[in-house]
Amino acid sequence: MSEFHRVCSISEIPDPGKASFEVDERIVVLIHSGGQFTCLDDVCTHDGGPLADGELDGTSIACPRHGAKFDIRDGSALTMPATMPTAVHEVKVDGDDVSVRIVDESETVIESETSTGEIKEDLVRETLKKVIDPELFVNIVDLGLIYVVAFEPSDGDKVNVKIDMTMTSPACPAGPQLIAGAKNVVGQIPGVDDVEVRIVMDPPWTPDRMTEDARDQLGIF
Repeated sequence: MSEFHRVCSISEIPDPGKASFEVDERIVVLIHSGGQFTCLDDVCTHDGGPLADGELDGTSIACPRHGAKFDIRDGSALTMPATMPTAVHEVKVDGDDVSVRIVDESETVIESETSTGEIKEDLVRETLKKVIDPELFVNIVDLGLIYVVAFEPSDGDKVNVKIDMTMTSPACPAGPQLIAGAKNVVGQIPGVDDVEVRIVMDPPWTPDRMTEDARDQLGIF
């Protein structure tokens, strides 16, 4: 686990305001908004644009290249063309000093693992919520696109994850992007060796597979 590093004083960044820093060889953007400090990777997950150069608007920050917006509180992608979240890091304010601690990907999922370290379906599904449909802006789990999550042993203590996933329509243009996103986020879970995503259209997807959260986001009552 990394340590906190002082990056600036409170007065150095106006409210609202932002600044880019290097912490543990990682470039981050520190944001001061509404009396609170938050910290994200200084990178747009769409094309690597520097978020520190983008426009800050309330609880969102926009990439200066193509306008993709991210939530400054949890790093989630809010608008196209970004569909993957950017990483969030810990901030500590002590007096006038502002410090940042880099949070590794493994730390964000370790709390969801069992005490034995065994990977469970709930962990995989929770991780898959990081993948956002670029047309509906709802994660693929709440949309009801994930049918089956299965495991098989791999080398050592690792496992291979097999996912049966559907699309909202057979000709969904976002299919390749969603498949790649699912493989990427699940492949980062400690203990996962290989990830296979299989597209199935039987049974076909219907809106009743969506969760209540998804319905609320889409205004379906």
